[in-house]
Amino acid sequence: MITPEEILLVENALSFALSNGADSARLTLNKSLLDLVAMRDGELDRVTHSLDRSLQLALFAGGRFGTFSINRLDREALEDFVLKALGTLKLLAPDPMRSLPEPGRTAKDAVTGLEAGLYDPVYEGMTPEKRLEIAARSALRSRRTALEKGFTIVSEEEEYSDSIFDTLVIDSLGTRCRHTETSFEIAADITVQDPSGARYNAVWWDASPRLEDVDFDGCAEKAVGKAAEAIGPLPCGGGRMAVVVDTECASKLVTPILNALGGFALQQKNSFLASTLGRKVLGDNVTILDRPRSAGRPGSRFFDSEGVATAETPVIEGGVVKEYFLSTWTAKKLAMDPTVEDCTRPCIAPTGGCGTLEEILADVGEGILITGFNGGNSNSSTGEYSFGIEGFLFKDGRRVQPVREMVMTGDFLTLWNNLTHAGSDARPCSTRQIPTLAFKNVEISG
Repeated sequence: MITPEEILLVENALSFALSNGADSARLTLNKSLLDLVAMRDGELDRVTHSLDRSLQLALFAGGRFGTFSINRLDREALEDFVLKALGTLKLLAPDPMRSLPEPGRTAKDAVTGLEAGLYDPVYEGMTPEKRLEIAARSALRSRRTALEKGFTIVSEEEEYSDSIFDTLVIDSLGTRCRHTETSFEIAADITVQDPSGARYNAVWWDASPRLEDVDFDGCAEKAVGKAAEAIGPLPCGGGRMAVVVDTECASKLVTPILNALGGFALQQKNSFLASTLGRKVLGDNVTILDRPRSAGRPGSRFFDSEGVATAETPVIEGGVVKEYFLSTWTAKKLAMDPTVEDCTRPCIAPTGGCGTLEEILADVGEGILITGFNGGNSNSSTGEYSFGIEGFLFKDGRRVQPVREMVMTGDFLTLWNNLTHAGSDARPCSTRQIPTLAFKNVEISG
């Protein structure tokens, strides 16, 4: 998707920056194309076609650093932009901690962009007619009568989209990395109404870098089922109880952990996991791995935004913090060794001997199954949280009644020390491989 002519322009811009005062530089060209077809109640609603292209410049000169962005890619405009950026750079305060990563740390195996196995050549043959056919096929339409039992479908929306993303990173120390990926996605948003007039909404989606791996026909039915099963929620008493968190929303409890391990939060003293590297702070059964080099899997990436090579690595192992995510700058600020900027494809190792949601419910026996989080917040400095939840009360491993408008409170260190189960049912379409999770002694209020 990035053309040879665009690559030449980027290379020329790098050389121009160096010959006009930059001590070093990194240029990143991003280019993406998205096509979307949306259906509403079985009829075509809208069509979207969007192309985005930008060139980001990271310039280092005289101990100063700045980032700049432009979307005009002709030689004259780029050279004028570089000169103005270098002029602006002189107005900034020096920052001796800023530098390019050492060449030995950057990726050498992401040359063509195809190494991650995320490009499907089928994309090249997609046409407006094919996109419309997929979107129309995914709509419920005539199937609605068979599905409506004890409720009516008030509205249905389906969106089909396909896209391609291409990025090129080069710097003045010889780094050259490219990443290309396609994505095909279907999403259904369904609202149902019960006989009393109460309405319930649910969304289901599926996606893959490869067209053949997406379940286009079952998406709307899944959304209808999720909306219908939430009908008739009843009050439920609170207290300390077991909770099972569906894989669809379980990342809500993992993201704060990963954020707290990030260099920026650590450097800003805004992390409840500060000074925990090498220490055991979570339960023995908590293991989170970063698997960014799982070729062909969503989320795979061979390099970060600096061009630094990613690696398969334990983030937390047996409750022990093994990794901080430190860019070149944050590592210098913290006087630590640099790693990569972020956890690209987190995976939680199974524990508790149960693989699926139903198996975990049966093993836990009684508690609250959380199928969604509704608002709330968490404190990144203390790890305390308060989240609105919805889902089901379950007893003897079976759903008894829907519940909603309940609140889950506590702190993440205590929560993750009370992990009892992690399944093996993370959805393949997700970049974050977070399975169904179960915790004991969680504070729930109605």
